[in-house]
Amino acid sequence: MKAIDTILEERLEQRSVKGLLRSLTLGDPARIDFASNDYLGLARSKTLFDDIRDDVDRLGDKTNGSSGSRLLTGNSPLIEEVEAMLSTIFISEATLIFNSGYTANLSVLSSLPQRGDTIIYDEYAHACMKDGARLSMAKRLSFRHNDLDDLEAKLKVAQGHIFIAVESIYSMDGDECPLREIVALARAFGAKIILDEAHSTGTMGAGGAGLAVSLGLEKQIAVRIYTFGKAMGIHGACVAGSTQLKRYLINFARPFIYTTAPDPHSIIAIRCSFKYLRNHLYLQDQLKEIIGAFVENTQGCSGRTRSTSAIQGFICPGNENVKEAARKLQDQGFDVRAILSPTVPAGAERLRICLHTYNSMQEVSAIAQQLTLLSSGHGDQ
Repeated sequence: MKAIDTILEERLEQRSVKGLLRSLTLGDPARIDFASNDYLGLARSKTLFDDIRDDVDRLGDKTNGSSGSRLLTGNSPLIEEVEAMLSTIFISEATLIFNSGYTANLSVLSSLPQRGDTIIYDEYAHACMKDGARLSMAKRLSFRHNDLDDLEAKLKVAQGHIFIAVESIYSMDGDECPLREIVALARAFGAKIILDEAHSTGTMGAGGAGLAVSLGLEKQIAVRIYTFGKAMGIHGACVAGSTQLKRYLINFARPFIYTTAPDPHSIIAIRCSFKYLRNHLYLQDQLKEIIGAFVENTQGCSGRTRSTSAIQGFICPGNENVKEAARKLQDQGFDVRAILSPTVPAGAERLRICLHTYNSMQEVSAIAQQLTLLSSGHGDQ
């Protein structure tokens, strides 16, 4: 009988041989950030940091942690107040706060669909949506990325209650889902839409309310998931929807029921972050200008994904090839990361470029020039 460490080492070695071994690294602060999800610069905002600290200091209850799950001792007037605030921003009857977007998606996809139902998800949907779907007893079907014809074909063979799981902005390609058309298909087939607004939270819509609200479609979406660890610069997430949806998740969503509630500092951070964005909405326009400049400067680059969001992808097939391309950019002072298979399909390995309000036009021009050289095979020149 092999020892557990021997078994683990063998599995790690198999991954290493394939060039897929992951490890934790520390970023070089001297490099220009084109890797993080801090699109609006809120994670590094000194003003927001001070606002959160001052609000924590004003909190009468000097509690470090929530002390338990929401259903036991972890609920508080503060968290209910912030949920009410979020409901106003997201134009929903109710919201329910979660510790992360991952657990929010896991909760929704594992508890709403039941045996005999069908989940149809975009093939590029995030791992947490797929993991949640696996935990449900429902039938699972994927459709080709943003392919409405393939989605319709899957809807025609779906059974029971039908759930369509999509993202507003996809995390690897940075492209937007055709939400209006998906809403029309959902209506035609009586399906319910589960929309992950992770990468549109903060960057789109009034007050950072995301894609659905910006298009006036929020009433057509059964479930919306918002994540605060990206453009909002903090941590946590929420599910927005009807009052009945909130009551259902409180009773059936295991990742909610059996998880310690967020601490008061985290809840105050959510409140402060959205207040800060409300007073600095120009950041959305500033980000659009950066994106526009980047897209214009990389028109001649081969392999660029069709994205008008803060996430820009450059296909560089092969794990070793894309790691080498990332290294060349890092040597030029840019913090850019390679996205390897199986995170993306084999042959679709890419450089993932994230744009931010704090990237200067000079920095955008400089990295675009390097990407142009790489795409032409002159990356070291």
